[in-house]
Amino acid sequence: MKQNITLSLDKELIRKAKIISARRMVSVSQLLSNEVTRIIEEDEGYEENRKLALALLDTGYHLGGAIPATREELHER
Repeated sequence: MKQNITLSLDKELIRKAKIISARRMVSVSQLLSNEVTRIIEEDEGYEENRKLALALLDTGYHLGGAIPATREELHER
């Protein structure tokens, strides 16, 4: 379901938006809608990847190998 929104923009900005939308063969409304959608998708993707990265950090990584001696054995004098 779509809903209209009213924006107040500088006249020069509107003029440039009209030029860009004409080049892309879309309306100014569609141009703005596409950009807002892109920004939201980008932000949501960032949040998802951030949560995944933090979960991986909490889990940790097994880097392999084993410690062949105890701390005391290594530090015997």
